[in-house]
Amino acid sequence: MRRHVLAAAVAAALACPALAQTSPSPTPPPQASPQPGAPAQPSAQAPGAPTATALLFETNQLAGAPPGRVLSYRYTRFSGIEGAPFGPPVEDRIREEVAPGASPETRNLKVEMFSGERRMPTATYEDAPGNPVLVRFLEHHLDDLAKVLKGNPRYIKNAIRRALRESASVAATEVEVDGKTIPGWRVVARPFVDDPIRERLRGFDSLTYSFVVAPEVPGQIVSIDVRAASPDGGTLLQEALTYEPNAG
Repeated sequence: MRRHVLAAAVAAALACPALAQTSPSPTPPPQASPQPGAPAQPSAQAPGAPTATALLFETNQLAGAPPGRVLSYRYTRFSGIEGAPFGPPVEDRIREEVAPGASPETRNLKVEMFSGERRMPTATYEDAPGNPVLVRFLEHHLDDLAKVLKGNPRYIKNAIRRALRESASVAATEVEVDGKTIPGWRVVARPFVDDPIRERLRGFDSLTYSFVVAPEVPGQIVSIDVRAASPDGGTLLQEALTYEPNAG
């Protein structure tokens, strides 16, 4: 069993600001928008919206997750690339067992990622205000993407970090969770659309990252959707994480 310090995990994944802040989540104004998982393109920043990094990395996402709760997420991945460098289609789950932290605002977590031959070592997080499922998803995604592209993972990581800080769009949205429509935020980033070496990315300059968060959801992460399409419309990669409120 590995013991993680959450700030170190975030630095390893994206070198974004550490998840040490415990500011309350900003409440979005109600506004209709496509459901989580739908393709989205970056647009102008919504007036009054928080920044992407504030929503994803600087918010106390676990304060509303009661100790004893199990947070479950459905994970899927598909690629239509000939030769299957990403491997066969995947459908699996990530589970987080929530326990009290040292303060009322933080939690201790045990994270079980995938099952069977894909099972990764159980990870533990102490006094975490931020939801580690975001970091674990991105770590896994970055590792696989760097292997397929035979590229430098630091270059890819830095491009995503820069996009989230400088060019990501943030817009209010509405999401349906457990039969209830609630307000949330959608963050969309395209890190490689203007990349100086995008011709070497073999179509992955089209990668679009869409994150949906909602303050009323335990752990706040509703969905993560990563997509890249080839010029002829084929699916280079479709990778997604979706909160499952009743999976347990």
